[in-house]
Amino acid sequence: MVQIFSFWKGFLGAIAFYTCIPIPSGWTLEFRGIARWAPLVGLFIGGLLALLDTCFQLLGVPMLTRSAMVVVAWIALTGGLHLDGAMDTADGLAVQDFSSDKLRERQRRLKVMADSVTGAFGAMAAIALLLLKTSALSDLESYRWLALMVSAGWGRWGQVVAIACYPYLKAEGKGAFHKESIRTPQDILLGLLVLFALMGLQIVLSPTRWPAAVGTAAAGCAISLLTGAWFHRQLGGHTGDTYGAVVEWTEALLLCAIASLYSHFSG
Repeated sequence: MVQIFSFWKGFLGAIAFYTCIPIPSGWTLEFRGIARWAPLVGLFIGGLLALLDTCFQLLGVPMLTRSAMVVVAWIALTGGLHLDGAMDTADGLAVQDFSSDKLRERQRRLKVMADSVTGAFGAMAAIALLLLKTSALSDLESYRWLALMVSAGWGRWGQVVAIACYPYLKAEGKGAFHKESIRTPQDILLGLLVLFALMGLQIVLSPTRWPAAVGTAAAGCAISLLTGAWFHRQLGGHTGDTYGAVVEWTEALLLCAIASLYSHFSG
């Protein structure tokens, strides 16, 4: 009973931190170690978006408009938390130091990322992400609910891997307490098992499309890992901003991969 209560407090803490969903003030929340619940929060967010998408479908909203509205709701549910990080990261990575001093270049990038003012590259990154998500969703005529859940889940699993595997580059910051309380390998495996279970559900629902299910899981795992590794290569580690960038770029790229896979295996 104590473990169930502890799980519930941690999950509610993750909901409160990663989303804009209001939690009653009298409920007890636990924020330490909430990163481990991020993939489950992603599935929860994807499920809510799927319900909204179904409502739009029943109302006869056209596909492209429907997809755009779902993407806007996606931002609203998270409060733009991860998108803001992706924008700040893009501004920072745009900094170029043509000297051979890589340490100085990384320090300049981190300084730019800490600036709350959005630059041109941050705006372009946001536009690219929103276009990719909207266009990919528009190409999906079936299993949209699953695509939303899978992409949101894998995006946050990539965040957990980045927290666990790479150094945190700031003494303080929103992401610092994640690094302090992460447990390896169990926190990585928790999300991975849940996401593989979702792949199994897809196979059960549509056995003939098992290649698409396996391909989606493989793409999700690969994109999550490679995105986190790429940001680490550019900066020598991660910050709260790059954690958000990992989520956003994994979601967008995975949705594109899912649209391609589902089109190929539509039969």
